[in-house]
Amino acid sequence: MFNVFEALVKTIRDRKSSSEQESYTKKLLVDNNLCREKVMEEINELVDALSKKKNEVHEAADVIYHLLVLLEANDIKIEDVLGELKKRQGISGLVEKANRE
Repeated sequence: MFNVFEALVKTIRDRKSSSEQESYTKKLLVDNNLCREKVMEEINELVDALSKKKNEVHEAADVIYHLLVLLEANDIKIEDVLGELKKRQGISGLVEKANRE
C-alpha cells in the first residue's frame, strides 16, 4: 500500500526535471500560486464529496496528490512531515496517559 505513496513521491520529484509542456505536475511545481489554489480547490471538493457521500475516495486521492506537490514545490520533504507525525505519536501517547491518570 505504501509503495504507491512512495512511487507517487518519486514521480513528483522526477517531474522537477521535466518540461512544463510534458507534465501537469511540473506546471504545479513551478507555479506556487496555482499549486496552492489547486490544493484549496481539491480540499473543498473533498469536503463537498463527504457531505454528499459521493466520490470521496477520488477526491481524497486528489487532495493527497496536490498536497504532496505543494510540499515538494516548497522544499518540504514528506519524510520530514512523517518524522514530525512520528514525534507527535509519542507526545499524544503521553497526553492520553496523563488524562487517564
